[in-house]
Order: sequence, then C-alpha cells, then structure tokens
Amino acid sequence: MSAANELALASLRPMQKEDVEAVMAIEVASYEFPWKESIYFDCLKVGYSCWVIEYGEKVVGYGVMSAAAGEAHILNLCVREDFRRYGLGRMLLDHMIGLAGDHKAETLFLEVRPSNIAAYRLYEDAGFSEVGMRKNYYPACEGREDAIIMAKEILK
Repeated sequence: MSAANELALASLRPMQKEDVEAVMAIEVASYEFPWKESIYFDCLKVGYSCWVIEYGEKVVGYGVMSAAAGEAHILNLCVREDFRRYGLGRMLLDHMIGLAGDHKAETLFLEVRPSNIAAYRLYEDAGFSEVGMRKNYYPACEGREDAIIMAKEILK
C-alpha cells in the first residue's frame, strides 16, 4: 500500500452513534488507558466536532474537537495501527484545523504525551508549537505522565 493510494481511498465524515463501537475498538487497541464509550456519546450529544476516517467501509481513525469562545481544542485524534504512516493522521489533523477556522477559533490547542514521539512530530510538522506543560496529566503504568500543551494560531 502506498500513502497516495491510502489517501485516495480514505474519506472523512461526521461520526455517528453507530460508529462508536468501531471507534472504541481502535481506542482500546491504541491506548493503555482508553476513553470510555460514554465519553464519545457525550461528545456527540453536546455537539463537539466528532469525525471518522473511513477506508472503504471501515472506520480506521477518528478525531474529537471542542470549539468555543475563539478557541478550539483537539481532545482525541487516532488512526488504527495498521493504517498509520500513510498520511491519514495528517489528513484528519488538517481537517480539524480547517474546522477550527470554520468555528472562528483563533487558536487550536491539544495535549500530547512526551512519550508519543510520532504524534508530537505530526503536530510539530503541522505548525503546532509547545506552549506549556500539564504535570501528571495522563495516567501511566507507573504513576502519571506529563502532557505537552501545543497550540497553533489559526490564520484567516
């Protein structure tokens, strides 16, 4: 599979309640401390920007973003492991950046684990910069892990 082929065959669409089962399968496979299913239903209920990437008929990635008061915040962004490194994460991230602009956000924020080098590089390559640190933010196998706060100015 080439990156160009994967991008050409992938499509983005709003997440539906029926997608949560597939999203949870990716979530549980990707994280030691996954979100609970109820969090996704709550995000859909309150109107957050929840999107999935489909490859064929399969959900292979997802993103969740909140937007209010001139800011947006990517809460979760993930691609199924066997579909990583084909540009799908960047495709989803670029879509979220565009949505932040549509919501009139001036700044888009996110948190990333320092140990998640691939995600950090993705965000850095997309123009995000470190703006702070949240101490002991994430649960970890041995205690807690800090979160790097990153931000990107949304230009109009």
